[in-house]
Order: sequence, then C-alpha cells, then structure tokens
Amino acid sequence: MKNRKIKELLEGQWVLEGAGVKLKRMFGFGNTELTDPFLLLDHFGSANPEDYMAGFPWHPHRGIETITYMLEGTVEHGDSLGNKGVISDGQVQWMTAGSGIVHQEMPKRHDSPTRGMQLWANLPKKHKMVRPRYRDIKAEDMKLYQGEGFTVRIICGEYGGVQGPAEDIVIQPWYFDVQAKPGSEFTLDLRPEDNVLVYVFEGAGSFEGKSGQAVPAGRVAVLEDGDALACVAGKDGMRFLLMAGKPLKEPVAWRGPIVMNTESELKRAFDEYRKGTFIKG
Repeated sequence: MKNRKIKELLEGQWVLEGAGVKLKRMFGFGNTELTDPFLLLDHFGSANPEDYMAGFPWHPHRGIETITYMLEGTVEHGDSLGNKGVISDGQVQWMTAGSGIVHQEMPKRHDSPTRGMQLWANLPKKHKMVRPRYRDIKAEDMKLYQGEGFTVRIICGEYGGVQGPAEDIVIQPWYFDVQAKPGSEFTLDLRPEDNVLVYVFEGAGSFEGKSGQAVPAGRVAVLEDGDALACVAGKDGMRFLLMAGKPLKEPVAWRGPIVMNTESELKRAFDEYRKGTFIKG
C-alpha cells in the first residue's frame, strides 16, 4: 500500500458569476491538466441574500457534466428540455450537458444561509455530444459508509461495498463527502489510476498521517500517485469532499460554460447558440 502525498495545495479566489453571485472558485483557472478529469469547483455560501439572489439566469452548457451539491438552502432550476425542479438541503443534481442544454439556476430566499458546491467534470471526446440528461438525488437516497471515527457520504462511486446513487456516469468518478471526528485517524483506500483531489470545507486535518501538514478549511489538496490516503482529523474534526477520476488526457478548449476539444468545435458551439440551433433534441 502506497499512501498518497500532497502534490499541490490550491487556494480559491472570490469571483462574481451568473447575474452577480459571489462565490469562491477553488479551482478552474485554466490548469486543467492538474485537475483532469475535473474542470472547476465553486463553493457558494452566504447568510447575506444579496450575495446570491441574482442567481444564474438562462445560459448554455455543452461538453461537460455539472454536479450541484446543496448543503443548505434551496435552488430552483429549469431547462430547455422542459425539466423543472428544486434542489434543497443535502440534495444533488447531476446534469450531463452533452450535446447542449440551456438552463437556469435561481436561489429561493430562505431564512437560513444558502451553501453548496458545484463541480464540473469533463466529458471524453467520444461522449461530448451525448444526449443531455438530469439526475436529481434526494438526501434520503444518499448512501453512507460508517468507518471508525469517520463517515463517508457516497454521492457517486463505491466505497467499502456501498454504492452511491449516481450511477451510469461516463467517467466513473468518485464523489464523496467525508466527515471525521476530532482527532480520528483512518485510511481511505483509493484507485491507483485516479487523479485525486480533496477539498476541506470544515475544520482541518492532515492527509499525510500524523507527521503531515495540516490542511485548513478553504484549501484543495491535489494528491500524488498511490492507492491510499492517511487521514488525521484536527481537534475540531474535519469535513472534506473527495473527488477522484481517471484523467482523460485529451485536449481542452474551454470558454465560459462550454468545453470542447478544439477551438473549431468551440466556435461552432457558440455560432449555433447565436443562430438558435444549439439544442439538438
């Protein structure tokens, strides 16, 4: 067993997106090789409605999957396929944009803070133009793996014989929400072929055993090769997202909400959007 070490620590940057939503972009600034097959991770969260109520009005996507994980609050969504729905506390929406979809995501005013994350996963070249689809996953359908001193909430993938509810995903990623008790020590088994990133969003802890550096909340650790992760939670415990997937190692042409393999494909997508031929049915 080879424990993974930290290759690089990433610190997010505050950005304004959509119609003026303030959020922290943890990665997604162009270094796609480092995070492959993942493109972007946004953490949104505020007790001030002015930071998020403008939402994300109608906009296109092509060539990617977006995974929205709501920790608190409510977001209403609708799309060009006629789908409508609500994502609220503990729920996940997994959207495969594929050949193209136009949608909106609009927060609802709420007494409690609105908090959540959105991850973008790249689609392989041969799947860029698949038919768009949604999977709405309720909080009660999430699967839990209970370890000694830690709990893994499995959104996608399989851990310890427990299969998450998001199945039939093209790149077969792992997407886990891991909560660790204060001072707990445990090892997570990993697939050696995967690129693995962990985002600490509560507490702090080490991913290199007792002697490793503490990774505080608000940092993403990109990990080196290996098949295990030696976790040690700090005095306040820790909570982190684990994102793992086999790198696609394909060219990336990315502008705004559309990600293709070549500049000509990207230009074609935006031309089709302007001409009204973007949606393929």
